[in-house]
Amino acid sequence: MTERVYLYDSTLRDGAQAQGIDFSVADKQAIASALDAFGIDYIEGGWPGANPTDDAFFAALPKTKTAKISAFGMTRRAGRSASNDPGLQDLLAVSTPTICLVGKTWDWQVETALKVSTSENLRMISESLAHIRAQGREAVFDAEHFFDGYKANPAYAIEALKAAHEGGAQWLVLCDTNGGSLPSEVKRIVSAVKDALPDAHLGIHCHNDTEQAVANSLAAVEAGVRQVQGTINGIGERCGNANLIAIIPTLMLKMGFDTGLMSEQLTHIGELSRLVDDRLNRAPDRHAAYVGASAFAHKGGLHVSAMNKDSRSYEHIDPALVGNSRLILVSDKAGRANIVSRLHQMGIKVADDDDHIGELVKAVKAREALGYAYEDASASFELMARERLGMAPRYYDLQSYRALNEYRLDEKNRAFDVAEATVKLTVAGEQVMTVAEGNGPVNALDAALRKALLPHYPQLAKMHLNDYKVRILTPSDATAALTRVMIESRDDQGRTWNTLGVSHNVIDASYHALRDAIVFYLMKAGAAPLRA
Repeated sequence: MTERVYLYDSTLRDGAQAQGIDFSVADKQAIASALDAFGIDYIEGGWPGANPTDDAFFAALPKTKTAKISAFGMTRRAGRSASNDPGLQDLLAVSTPTICLVGKTWDWQVETALKVSTSENLRMISESLAHIRAQGREAVFDAEHFFDGYKANPAYAIEALKAAHEGGAQWLVLCDTNGGSLPSEVKRIVSAVKDALPDAHLGIHCHNDTEQAVANSLAAVEAGVRQVQGTINGIGERCGNANLIAIIPTLMLKMGFDTGLMSEQLTHIGELSRLVDDRLNRAPDRHAAYVGASAFAHKGGLHVSAMNKDSRSYEHIDPALVGNSRLILVSDKAGRANIVSRLHQMGIKVADDDDHIGELVKAVKAREALGYAYEDASASFELMARERLGMAPRYYDLQSYRALNEYRLDEKNRAFDVAEATVKLTVAGEQVMTVAEGNGPVNALDAALRKALLPHYPQLAKMHLNDYKVRILTPSDATAALTRVMIESRDDQGRTWNTLGVSHNVIDASYHALRDAIVFYLMKAGAAPLRA
């Protein structure tokens, strides 16, 4: 029978301690609901009494179908009874089925941080957990600094675990709080704990200060741990926590453990990762294991050629297992195999030995040498490829455009700018000229193009500019430098696509990126090219 490993998420508590992260109550509720829908076993919601946000979250807990929400706190203070400790009362006042208590297991920390005797610390641990259990709650003990404590004084670290176990803790979680342990150390120490406490259920909680939190967590599982704590995308204090987004697929696909998740649920792990990033208003890590946009991206021609024969050549799993997909990149490193594979992915039917492929490879390499970057602008690549293959739709013909920025003074001698653009197009045999103003010449040019095209293509009202980036490619040329403009566009369904333009004139580069964005959208929206 496949062994079960339980997943304990600490994104809303330990993850919130990361610099720059400040969850709102709505953020915490949305993330908790997403974690439950995904299939996480435990969701650590925060520390009751620590701050108003956590208090508000626990006062309005989202309903969960499978996950247990856990409240986090610490063992009783020295000199107080468990039943008379304010911190424990705050924990018991919230209606969570599980309570996690953190306690010291490193004798040096006990004496220097808590400033109590080692024997009093053991009583604080056992009495606090016994009090939690007496109230009918599931009790989890986070053994803080356990691995450092064990390396300094193995006997005391084990005594602290025994005190928690005797107090009724259902999980003893071994914490690599400073994140400095090695996988070999973790495996050895967990094995020693298993020998000392054979009846205890063990967990692991690792920090990532040496980039080994995931490896340490997996080493602990190999040694017998059956609860893994971590955060989504590895967020957390200092260098972060163990990343559950990497741990979960590895447990299931590489190590054969049952995590309570079905295969179909695992395909949504990327969505969970991106939801947390969205809530934090930060861009997803495209190089993240399993879920990143580049996790299964292939650029080298040698690689792609081998991939076309057998995907196992350069992929450790089928991307579909984690809801991801293969991406064949087109760049100056591309060969025929890259181009053919990318065209097939785009739905463009072309024979592998088509004479146009060689010409397309040469064109890509020549343009990349000039500063184009098609791996980040697949929409522009597709349009360029269709043009070379004679498959590109023509929605309009440009006659000319002009964009200017005029400096003016008002009646009170205050300076202001006015940007204006004029475009002359031919659409369905009709000559069209439009003028528009905007917030800068590029915005004015975009407005003039839309003004000319909207009467013929009303779909454009659903297309919007998402992002606009300019990169100077030859800074040594100063104001005569070659410029690359990258535009990200989106539609009303949330779909995005990237286009680019390269020129010594930033307005010209912007026009080409805008033109590609418009043509690509109309093509994908199924707009029929208009002819005279």
